[in-house]
Amino acid sequence: MALSSLWKINSVQLALSSVLSALAIAIPFVFRGTPLQIYIPAIQYSGTAASHVPSMLAIVIGPLAAALVGLASTFGFLATLGPVIAARAFIHVLWGVAASIYVFRGGSYVKALLLIALPIHAVGEGLVVYWLGPIFGVVKVAAEVAGLWVSIGTIAHHLIDSAISLAVYRAIRPMLLPLLPKSALHGKKA
Repeated sequence: MALSSLWKINSVQLALSSVLSALAIAIPFVFRGTPLQIYIPAIQYSGTAASHVPSMLAIVIGPLAAALVGLASTFGFLATLGPVIAARAFIHVLWGVAASIYVFRGGSYVKALLLIALPIHAVGEGLVVYWLGPIFGVVKVAAEVAGLWVSIGTIAHHLIDSAISLAVYRAIRPMLLPLLPKSALHGKKA
């Protein structure tokens, strides 16, 4: 599949992206201050239950969908937890697009989540805290320590949300595939 055709989006993909974007915005608001969100201000770490699931599901819709949902997640976290957490959420755009391109070029969804998205996600979020935490004056420990702990927390959170995403994807796959354009996903198991 040509790279240029990956960036086209039809009305069904746009509608699915919109639903996932709404979830990506809602999750930080709904789970804020509940046991479903861990927030450690000293290192700018937040772990919000299922917050990666919309971006992870958008991977199978297409790269543009993954970018849109990642941007929605960024907005949700900017509005609830501030600029450093929002910059971490922006990393969802990068790993979502990379994983989606991998899937639409024939890679499996599981490998996309674990081999493509996970390293970009963990390293990217750690670097964001390392670079931006001191600039915004929000990191209360050494930036290197904060970045490392955020990366470790991101790995654990990513793995949990990957399991949720795989379960949801396997449940909705029979309904989802007929709605999407022919792609590498057709005929492939997750």
